[in-house]
Amino acid sequence: TVGSKNSANSASKTDGFYKNSLIFIPFPPEAIKVKNTLESAGLSNLTNDFVLSLNRAAEDASKKAFPIFSEAITSMTINDAMGILKGADDAATTYLKNKTSAKLKAEFKPIIKQSIDKVKVTSYWNPIATNYNRLTALTGGEQVNPNLEEYITDRAMEGLFKLIAKEEALIRKDPAARVTDILKKVFGSL
Repeated sequence: TVGSKNSANSASKTDGFYKNSLIFIPFPPEAIKVKNTLESAGLSNLTNDFVLSLNRAAEDASKKAFPIFSEAITSMTINDAMGILKGADDAATTYLKNKTSAKLKAEFKPIIKQSIDKVKVTSYWNPIATNYNRLTALTGGEQVNPNLEEYITDRAMEGLFKLIAKEEALIRKDPAARVTDILKKVFGSL
């Protein structure tokens, strides 16, 4: 639980995603032409505010992660625990990913939608998409309309699992990272 709690806490803080290069959520790749076009038209403030809003939505959703991780950990069987202990360096992360992804997605999507509304992501996205689509009407480019909720949800989950994998690697390799008696006992015996 230490790694998942640390990861969820880290991600859910203000700038937990935005200022962490490992999990930062960039402008949607399928709309990168939008970003480049707007920035070349002097509208980089719109794209910067938009990216900040994407990351804020992920930070808000991450507040729901630890209880879901905790439930998966407390329902772990002896066989699950042995598999993690004797498994690959990312066995605990893989276990959590397999056990929690569906529930995380179900919990994150409404929070991300609410967060998008709260931080007005659509107020940034709509002018971006409108300006871009207006420019493509003149230049003959393809118009875009990516699903922002899905994009942010997927990237938020990926980010959390990256943080958990990093914590797991640290716990497995560094005795000082084993901050609970059970971690010391279990990983000290390896």
